[in-house]
Amino acid sequence: MYELDESRKDDTGLKRDKTCGTRLAGRATAALVGWFCSSTATVHSSRTVISRFGAMEKLSSMMEYRLKTFTGWMGRSCNGTLEELLNDACDTLVLWPWVTVLWYGGLGLVLSYGLYLFYYQVLVWKRDLTDIGYNHILDAARIGKSDRTRVDTINRARRLRKIGDRLPPPYPNGWFSVLESENLTRGEAKSVDCLGQNLVVFRTEAGEVNVLDAYCPHLGANLGVGGIVRGDCIECPFHHWSFSGQDGQCTNIPYSKSGTVPKVARLRKWRSLEVNGFIFVWHHVDSEVEPWTINVVQEIEDGRWVYYGKNEFLVNCHIQDVPENGADVAHLSAVHGPNMISGSDIRYSRPAWADFGMHSWFASWKAPEEGEPMHIAKMDLVHSFRIFNKFEMGKIDVRAYQIGPGYVQLMMNTSMGPFVVLQTVTPIEPLVQKVIHRFYAPRSMWNAIFQKFAILAESIMFERDMMVWNHKQFIDNPLLIKEDRLIKSYRKWYSQFYSENSMSFTMAKEKLDW
Repeated sequence: MYELDESRKDDTGLKRDKTCGTRLAGRATAALVGWFCSSTATVHSSRTVISRFGAMEKLSSMMEYRLKTFTGWMGRSCNGTLEELLNDACDTLVLWPWVTVLWYGGLGLVLSYGLYLFYYQVLVWKRDLTDIGYNHILDAARIGKSDRTRVDTINRARRLRKIGDRLPPPYPNGWFSVLESENLTRGEAKSVDCLGQNLVVFRTEAGEVNVLDAYCPHLGANLGVGGIVRGDCIECPFHHWSFSGQDGQCTNIPYSKSGTVPKVARLRKWRSLEVNGFIFVWHHVDSEVEPWTINVVQEIEDGRWVYYGKNEFLVNCHIQDVPENGADVAHLSAVHGPNMISGSDIRYSRPAWADFGMHSWFASWKAPEEGEPMHIAKMDLVHSFRIFNKFEMGKIDVRAYQIGPGYVQLMMNTSMGPFVVLQTVTPIEPLVQKVIHRFYAPRSMWNAIFQKFAILAESIMFERDMMVWNHKQFIDNPLLIKEDRLIKSYRKWYSQFYSENSMSFTMAKEKLDW
């Protein structure tokens, strides 16, 4: 009744409309205030004789009654629009306790699921070959991450790098990781390229892992690309020849009318071992040499320690450079001394604002003594974080076992308990290494927090090394001083993993360039 007719839209009508609207709003406000006051008083008195649920129910009934009375009064003064609005408000207020329950219940479920993920979800930190160590080139050329020329620019820098005059063989002898256990399910086959070889790694339905040469001797199909696991054999995708995982012998040629299989139809069987979350193969140019035993971390094997996550990197360097860092104790303060929060880019890792905290390292490397396994070297390391070079915190005692050329077990002890980091280094190409660190510790809320922080911190520190490795030159006869004597000892120890028949770097490079 307060809408103006088109023929009467003048100043007088507008004033009258505003006056009536104001009067109506005043009456509505007074009614609402009275309703809230009386409803609140009713609830307070009801709490003395009924339960909380009863009070809520009584409040809802009272609110419904008040609103219906109010809308009836308003209906006599105006059109039905406001009445419909207040009726909707009444229904909403009646349902409000249940809406509240559903809201907080849903919020609780979301928070519970978030805590579950935080407690059980593993953290994976992965970096590709072009992700680390080339920003100085990209920044100078103003090339962003999405720029198509990014990879070409980095590969050009890799080709122009002087790698050294005399490099050791790129594929030393020893145990090397080819896959992580969780990446190979039952009945699955995968193609793996490493150590200058093309391999097919497959797991039978019984859970056994087998490693064979990848190429079928028939017409050269790669069994890791489309091959099907049948029993303990793998079937070639090209003509369905089957090869046993036990010895690599061909067991069936489906279209052979005679049913005979040539004895020469076989693939090379590689010795393999699955332990502590990795699948290893034994690589040695002298086939008669027996493999050594890999140390097993029993807490991982029997499930007392659980997997919290990993980092994974592709590094552009010779394999010997990576474990050599253990004997190069002088680099620890130079590269890893600056505060972790300053990041992994060594161009900016020493800002003045981060000098309040520095990492302190005390390390020693030791070759095996007489009577000890010659393929295992040891490193002792003590890390702490110093604030203003006075207050010490975050102390970690580390005993590292370098087991052959490509496997390291780092046993850590902190004030809150032990944990272990397993490092594998596998040559993908002569100057490309795949490095993985897997973190294990007892299951606890503390470790759910600390292990994720440890993965982050270790990843940042490792990326600082990568910036050096990706651009350094291998010097066969380096200029060393007295304090670098451990590097000389390390190189002498590491040389045992090369033999006279080891493939030279030049030959390995030519095989890739054909």
